[in-house]
Amino acid sequence: MWPLRWLLPTAALATVARAAPGLPVVLAGPPQALAVTVYRAPEASRGAMDLDRLGGFALISETREVTIPEGDSRLEFAGVADGIEPASAIVTGLDVLEKDRDAALLSPSALMAAAAGRPVEIVRREPRTGRIERLPGTILSDAGGGVIFETAEGIEALRCSGLPETVEYRETERLPPHPVLSVRVRSAAPAAARVTLSYLARGFDWAADYSATVSDDGRSMDLGAWVTLANGNGVSFPQAAAQVVAGRVNRVSGLVEPLDIGGPVLANCWPRGSTSDIPAPMQLQLGLPRDAKLAELAMAAGRAAPTAAAALMAPTVQEESLGDLKLYRVPEPTILAARQSKQVRLLDRDGIPIDLWYIADLPAAADEIHLQASKVLRTTNDAAHHLGLPLPAGRVQVFVRHHGERLLEQLSSLEDRAVNEEVELRLGSSADVGVAASRNGEAHRVEVSNASPAAIRIELALPLPDGVRVAASDRKIATRNGRPVIRLTVPAESVATATYRTHGPGR
Repeated sequence: MWPLRWLLPTAALATVARAAPGLPVVLAGPPQALAVTVYRAPEASRGAMDLDRLGGFALISETREVTIPEGDSRLEFAGVADGIEPASAIVTGLDVLEKDRDAALLSPSALMAAAAGRPVEIVRREPRTGRIERLPGTILSDAGGGVIFETAEGIEALRCSGLPETVEYRETERLPPHPVLSVRVRSAAPAAARVTLSYLARGFDWAADYSATVSDDGRSMDLGAWVTLANGNGVSFPQAAAQVVAGRVNRVSGLVEPLDIGGPVLANCWPRGSTSDIPAPMQLQLGLPRDAKLAELAMAAGRAAPTAAAALMAPTVQEESLGDLKLYRVPEPTILAARQSKQVRLLDRDGIPIDLWYIADLPAAADEIHLQASKVLRTTNDAAHHLGLPLPAGRVQVFVRHHGERLLEQLSSLEDRAVNEEVELRLGSSADVGVAASRNGEAHRVEVSNASPAAIRIELALPLPDGVRVAASDRKIATRNGRPVIRLTVPAESVATATYRTHGPGR
């Protein structure tokens, strides 16, 4: 298992590199080789992933070319992930003294804050004449109550003149459009080097999505699966060697330095009209990078589901062992675009033998119960059942064939399953199979009614409190998951019964 105990709270991060005066600044070249390994959220939900609330993380490794002067210099890596954890960053190939991250990014609110106390121009347009007026001024405050500025005409709030207004900035401090990681390096002589930058970043996740199609006779199923990769950052990772890791990784600390992505700029004032004319506040929304915006629009418009032909042609991921975890490697370089999710084929298996069972978990407290049995599909994750590879947890869409059509029957889920383990897909309760149980002291009676046109097999899990055992039964008692069960075959449109007696404390 990959050790993560070297993660530290970001409060310990050194920030001297930014403050040190007179250091030459060197910009590292773009990544020439890029690898992204995505780890699932520990408590991943089975629903759709929200790009704004991804609970997983990624290990990102980049190889870049740099040319540094003699002595100390500040080396900047532009375009790192928004969610970078600076304390985790490791740079190999150079003598690194300190590291820092520029967390304030270019945004309307950050630009307004950077302009406070500096010269700006207020641009106004007269609606009737179209005349543009430019007033030199100074931003005094950009607090949450509104933007206050001062011109030769006095002090006022933005958009309180009654005219359309905007602000043009003359000069501000440099604000990067993307996160920048800076490191202070030292070299005995000018040198050109190839360095590797590795770091952890939040805002990633992945999930497995399965599609199971049950055959007409209900004895086999075809199983396909996709790995859904999600990147909630505003930075894209083109031509990346992508991998995903299944299993739970113990993260000692989840503390990360917050990223200032900028909020809206609010311009509030009381109108010059009547007291009932309350205008809506102006909001200058944070802009997304162009590629991120296009990706977001494409997702909003919806994408066609992969066709069967595309699924057959898509390369499947390759499974490897990673200590106690499992690593699935995407065989070809892929693009993890900003604010986007994508799918890569995980597996395709046909003709998997399955057993159809109905199950009922009988409660221990009630003297008389009536419930509907649940329907499950069972198979074994081995080569004999056309599987035999670790199956990561994920959502499952179960389809059945009906009169030549493929119809959705149930949305289910699958837990992590190792090789040779049993695989069970729960299909919900059945309206055709009912279970009635009654108790009279130590005597128990169970009646199963089957209204379907075919015989069914049902498994009844018996409730046994501590110290209680089955003393006698008219049916064979088996064991499943440490609990006694009775298995019955109920003919079509028929009823079957089972009786048993228990013995123990309180009986």
